[in-house]
Amino acid sequence: MEEPSLQLLVHGKNIGELTPSIVSNSRGGNSDNDVKLVGVQRVDSNNYLFIDLEIAKHAKPQTITINFNQGDKVVTSYPYQLAARQKNHAASQSYSAKDAIYLITPDRFANGDPDNDSVAGLIEGPNRDKAGGRHGGDIQGIINHLDYIADMGFTQIWLNPVVENNQETYSYHGYSATDFYNIDARFGSNALYRELSAKAQERGIGIIIDVVLNHAGSGHWWHNDLPTKDWYNYQGQSYQGTNHKREALHDPYAAASDKTVFSDGWFVPTMPDFNQRNPLMANYLIQNTIWWLEYANLSGIRVDTYSYPDKAFLTEWTRRVTNEYPNINIVGEEWTTNPAIVSYWQKGKQTHDGYKSYLPSVMDFPLQDALIKGLTNQENWNTGLNELYRMLANDFLYPAPENLVIFPDNHDMSRIYTQLNEDQALFNIAMVYLATTRGIPQFFYGTEILMSNPGTDDHGIIRTDFPGGWQDDKVNGFSNKGLSKAQKAAKHFMRTLLNWRKNTPAIHQGKLRHYGPENGVYVYFRYDDNEQYMIVINKNAQDTAISLERFDEMLSNANSLMPIALDANSLTKSQKANGDLVIPKKSAQVFAVK
Repeated sequence: MEEPSLQLLVHGKNIGELTPSIVSNSRGGNSDNDVKLVGVQRVDSNNYLFIDLEIAKHAKPQTITINFNQGDKVVTSYPYQLAARQKNHAASQSYSAKDAIYLITPDRFANGDPDNDSVAGLIEGPNRDKAGGRHGGDIQGIINHLDYIADMGFTQIWLNPVVENNQETYSYHGYSATDFYNIDARFGSNALYRELSAKAQERGIGIIIDVVLNHAGSGHWWHNDLPTKDWYNYQGQSYQGTNHKREALHDPYAAASDKTVFSDGWFVPTMPDFNQRNPLMANYLIQNTIWWLEYANLSGIRVDTYSYPDKAFLTEWTRRVTNEYPNINIVGEEWTTNPAIVSYWQKGKQTHDGYKSYLPSVMDFPLQDALIKGLTNQENWNTGLNELYRMLANDFLYPAPENLVIFPDNHDMSRIYTQLNEDQALFNIAMVYLATTRGIPQFFYGTEILMSNPGTDDHGIIRTDFPGGWQDDKVNGFSNKGLSKAQKAAKHFMRTLLNWRKNTPAIHQGKLRHYGPENGVYVYFRYDDNEQYMIVINKNAQDTAISLERFDEMLSNANSLMPIALDANSLTKSQKANGDLVIPKKSAQVFAVK
């Protein structure tokens, strides 16, 4: 690794009274100084030791033995393995605008191994009748359907966290970790997770890990025996919840107390908040991220609740991760519709306070909000599609807008079909927009079959089971059995759209030029030196003619517009690149400019 130092957290009864030493390794001794013990840190709890090692650049894969001594007596020993690095992983490419991401809540996608639904030692068992309960989906279920995911045109999979969540309730979602180094046994095993990554790569799909740096679950094994007096924020004090006022980090008039409560307050009483100002905690989180990337040969990272941890820690975390993996993409979740706040965190931003970030990407919540408003609000001089146009005009705030992750919905909000009032024409427009505008599109599992949550915003309903993922399901979204005509049409539309996108470089890396919406019609172009596409959104309830003269800047050298057939509503005949163009009602049309 680029960083030669490694810190081990050792936990055991009264381990702090012992003195560690390295005595041998599997290569017949440590005389060549492959691994040096350079420091030992004892902490407030006598049941912990932090051991600092230095690993030589020339070190080979091996098992070292760490003895724990009391005087001249060896009390216990531990074999510690130094594994080989993944071949060429550090230099490999991560996810980018060439990709389409499939977001999966693993408990709700497919149950590939019913035998692990209940596991001894893990509290919560399966209950499919309970919206907020565990339903039995697992890693094997995802492996079983990798061909389906690839066929749909997805090239990356983002899984909600799959590390152990041994909480009494709501353990299915994965955001209350009780062991950061082990896959929850109800999902599978560490080895199976690595197998998922390998089998996905065989199909041209990368796996994006969902990392939580802000908090753990109250069922974590260390919770009742914390290493230090400041492992958590507000440790030993009365409960203090976060105020969620992320604006306080930027507000020139903000009270210091508001900033502190935002960063240090807990989400809920069962999610203790980490104190990343503690260097031992910070190092633990950094090393854990790097370990998973290397162990499972992962494609990239999504970071939950990005702005909540300590800001200085976030700089160091991103710096060290990207130092080991220079090409890795990392997207942070900053849930606000204010692009000035979202853009603050992206690498290269000239910030108002001099803050330096190494975060390559952020989730584009502002554009998601504008997309819904643009498609559902009435058209006027400053509403409807103008809201979408105006939000994209804010891209000057971002150092790299093309690297933002864009999305119609996710696991924390109502599904796109519900947000669009189950209007399939608007749904198709939204899909075309997300597939053709700048950025990296992400879609929540089940979007392709119009999964919805009518009349409720219950997260357990939003994250309902994918039909066909369980043996006795009467409807099967994978095979189309029992799907409605509308669901089949939506699935075909998305498959056609995403597979076209996958093979269209101008969408991945081309420039964007858009024209202010007029009379319910929004036109934009994606182009590079080799190809050019014209996208026309008509939100009107009737076919609408547009004059192509307005777009001479982009069409002056063109002869014709060749429609890309996405569904039955697509135009089929080529058009001259001048005169008028009639766009079918409530549709998005894509043309190759020739």
